Amino acid sequence: MSEGCGRAMVAVRGLSKGYGRGASILEGVTLDVARGDFVSLIGPSGCGKSTLLKLVAGLVPPTSGAVEVDGMTPANARQLMSFIFQEATLLPWRTVLGNVELGLELEQSVDRGRRRAVAEELLGLVGLGDVGGHYPRQLSGGMRMRVSIARALATRPGLLLMDEPFGALDEMTRDRLNEEMLRLREEQGWTALFVTHSVAEAVFLSTRVVVLRAKPGRVHREIPVPFGFPRRASLRSAPGFLSLVGEVSSALRGLDGNGVEGGAG
Repeated sequence: MSEGCGRAMVAVRGLSKGYGRGASILEGVTLDVARGDFVSLIGPSGCGKSTLLKLVAGLVPPTSGAVEVDGMTPANARQLMSFIFQEATLLPWRTVLGNVELGLELEQSVDRGRRRAVAEELLGLVGLGDVGGHYPRQLSGGMRMRVSIARALATRPGLLLMDEPFGALDEMTRDRLNEEMLRLREEQGWTALFVTHSVAEAVFLSTRVVVLRAKPGRVHREIPVPFGFPRRASLRSAPGFLSLVGEVSSALRGLDGNGVEGGAG
């Protein structure tokens, strides 16, 4: 799905981020995400994966370096992006349908009837068409995350930023939602930057896996994923998939316990 030419959807150049007088969380990170790519960030805790995502979103300012989203600053590109957090972050006093409509309410050009139609369509796409009148407390964790995904997609983002959205789910639910995400991506064509601790999840979803090392956070390796789309559940047991999972795992094992590259030095 990646377009091999034209302006990158995300361009990160020499990006660094520190807090106070402490050590830098990220230092000198340079990364391109092409339009249509699904790029996963993986690495040890503290390597700055979530911080990098927040910098791209414009939620925190960089200490140095630059980020462009579709040729614009993150602040100017906010309407192109949606962010899915580790928790579903649904408003408990709003129904499922009301939560999905939330982003569209900020767009004055979208009337109430259109908001409702879009929300109902997306709930159908994520398999929740029959729970629009429920409240978040009535849903399972996996269902709440599906609502969060539908809400993020309601504004038709060009770039979807996801910070371990499936990390708290059981393996079966996570696998099913991974397949759902790829189906939605094929239908809607957005670009994705995805944070995860799961090597298998990163390989299954991605066109490219970026391994970060810590102290400070830097790009350690970029590993392309050669499998085409659509991807089926059966891919997870294919020899080529298992081999690539092993390669990414090996790249992570090449970092010592502090997330620093091992070997001479």
